Amino acid sequence: MIFSLLRSCLIILFIINTAFAQNENFVQLNTDSKWQLKFSDNCTEDWETKWFLDGLRAQVVNTQKGMLFSAGDVEHDHSCHAVLWTKPSFSGDVKIEYDYTKIDTRVSQVNIVYIQAQGIHEGKKDIFTWKDERDIPYMRTYFDNMKCLHISYAAFGNDGEYIRARQYPRLEGTDFNTTTEIPPASFNTGLFIPGKKYKITIIKTKTKLFFRVKGDSKEKVFSWDLDEQNQVKNGRIGLRHMFTRSSLYSNFKVYTKL
Repeated sequence: MIFSLLRSCLIILFIINTAFAQNENFVQLNTDSKWQLKFSDNCTEDWETKWFLDGLRAQVVNTQKGMLFSAGDVEHDHSCHAVLWTKPSFSGDVKIEYDYTKIDTRVSQVNIVYIQAQGIHEGKKDIFTWKDERDIPYMRTYFDNMKCLHISYAAFGNDGEYIRARQYPRLEGTDFNTTTEIPPASFNTGLFIPGKKYKITIIKTKTKLFFRVKGDSKEKVFSWDLDEQNQVKNGRIGLRHMFTRSSLYSNFKVYTKL
């Protein structure tokens, strides 16, 4: 019994120390003076100036509070998915910041942020040039034809609410769910309550991916190790809503390193 109790205490101590180190690493990167602002949108003015859209049934409306982005409202209709892309691309280490409010009250489907997405096929590196092929934004069109990082959040599946990272593309003939995932996933985080504003900060380096969420009296940092031999190096930032999902975005900024 004493051995079991000691083992439990050691596990708890390890978890606490790991979380502390993770937070410290994030703070050091986040406050690095080498970050340079490359993209800024308060999201209250014409969205088409700085973004372009995949999905014919989506709606983007600028308001005084920010950019209201809504996918189509028909469940299980793939034409109701939507992705909003930055017009510029970003290279190297990148930091992304924005305010996010979940507007819908759904407990199904997913929000995704795509990080540095670029096409993988000859003549299609620039994803803008083949955006017409994504008028119906099937997921497979993205994970089979782009190289990028993916973070799911305000997301719901069979195991409840979760945050998960992935890297595209899927290798031909493999299962998307198992081969693109970057462990660990986090479940039942208690974040993204509808109507509550959260500040999201994402930092990607050669070897690490961080996702910090701060709001509603909570602050949590999630992190993943990246494969330095298979780096995501350059591309656009995308916001994906699966069908029926709606969110408000504001103060969207992207930084790169000197």
